[in-house]
Amino acid sequence: MDGHIYKSFDRELHDLKESLLYVGSRVERSIASAITALEQRDTALAAQVINDDDMIDAKEVEIDEFCLRLLALRQPAARDLRFITTAIKINYDLERIGDMAVNICERVEELIREPQLKPYITLPQMATTVQLMLKESLNAFVNEDPALARKVIEDDTKVDNFLDQIFHELLAHMMKDLSTTSRAIRLLFISKYLERIADHAVNIAELVIFMVEGTIVRHRKQSS
Repeated sequence: MDGHIYKSFDRELHDLKESLLYVGSRVERSIASAITALEQRDTALAAQVINDDDMIDAKEVEIDEFCLRLLALRQPAARDLRFITTAIKINYDLERIGDMAVNICERVEELIREPQLKPYITLPQMATTVQLMLKESLNAFVNEDPALARKVIEDDTKVDNFLDQIFHELLAHMMKDLSTTSRAIRLLFISKYLERIADHAVNIAELVIFMVEGTIVRHRKQSS
């Protein structure tokens, strides 16, 4: 009987991981679509990302409820307890990333109403880095890989550098021509949303380290 209960619990944990990965894949797609909508000035694609967020929100609630049932009914200990509590927090981070993709698309819809300010070069590069951080943080979760998680944390510096570069580029446009201000500010918002996505990827990476090693690294500087 104990063996049967263990196998059932193990299956539930597997299902939980699969559910998180499903949401992660949808969120990754939302980010990619948001940046494509920006580059191609695609209103329909931006609207699709915004509409798809309802599914991500619903899935977040479903996963949270499932985790709470596991905690109440299975009363897990040690590593299993860390896994479930980590899943709850990752679930939140993924939902917030979905919200950031929506925010990007809302700014895209506004930008499309005016002529494009400048060729998009640095912003897509920043987005590529952010998307890789998210993908690697989820891979670290799946493979229980703290080394990969630490790489994600270290890569956050690249995103901060991109943000600083974009700020100065857009500031130069605004100083040269005040009529570009509204478009430049919207692009600054988009870069800030991308930076927040990177922060959530870092959160996930930190949670992976806690899950695997039982070590809390949040708010601590990583050794080089």
